[in-house]
Amino acid sequence: MRIVIASGKGGVGKSMLASSLSLMFSKERKIVACDCDVDAPNLGLWLGIKKYDKIEKVSTSLKAFVNPRKCNNCDYCIKICKYGAIKKINGKIKIDKMLCEGCGLCEVICPKGAFKLKPVKNGEIRINTSKYNFPIISGKLYPGEHGSGKIVEELKEKINYFPHDLSILDTAAGIGCPVIASIRGSDFAILITEPTPSGYSDLKRIVKVVEHFGISYSIVINKHDINKRMTSRIERIFGRKVIGKISYDDCVINSLIKMKPVIYTDCKVKKEMEEVYKKLKELLSL
Repeated sequence: MRIVIASGKGGVGKSMLASSLSLMFSKERKIVACDCDVDAPNLGLWLGIKKYDKIEKVSTSLKAFVNPRKCNNCDYCIKICKYGAIKKINGKIKIDKMLCEGCGLCEVICPKGAFKLKPVKNGEIRINTSKYNFPIISGKLYPGEHGSGKIVEELKEKINYFPHDLSILDTAAGIGCPVIASIRGSDFAILITEPTPSGYSDLKRIVKVVEHFGISYSIVINKHDINKRMTSRIERIFGRKVIGKISYDDCVINSLIKMKPVIYTDCKVKKEMEEVYKKLKELLSL
């Protein structure tokens, strides 16, 4: 079974919940934890990972390269590049790799055939075995690169390299490419939100995404006590979909600073996490 943790909004506790569920499930089953937030991966921090044992560079995108021997400096490519990636420097055509999106238009229209799209190493996959005895797979998109959704697909393939009963995927914020790639093909989604106007708005957006893929889901409200009126509204609208509420607790911040999982502390939220875990097991018959 593949469970994905999503939110539609950043900073609402996805990694905290994903790490806690990973640890609790690992006591009973073989699991794999996967950090699919390739732009800002931090699941490893919650699980005490300071470095990864295995790092594999991957190529999931293309960029344009120019052959100066074929280029006649006609400047047509500069005019048609919508990203402003092609420039003339000291009388020569150059490509700004930070701006090139690999669309391939320059390769198509160049009368001299001076441009060629080539694969580039745009990210990496990192693997480690946590001290809690289950694998952690994490992706990282290099600065200025694109193709985050494709790197997530590579991560999901790596999950199959490890024997497991259950995998838990920690997604990125929002509803963009890496989130869609994380959700697609999952068996169940846990949507975590906070009782704020932006949290509620983004919850509705992520619900539309999981419903588009026909995936069943439950909701957890984090920091439920900072706005009880909004918490009640979310509970009223989503009803039985809400399987847990987690309190605001400064202890959680101290836990992260120490790189110590919340469920191994005396934090107030520990019992609340355990309740979410218990209800999730009953819901999924695990």
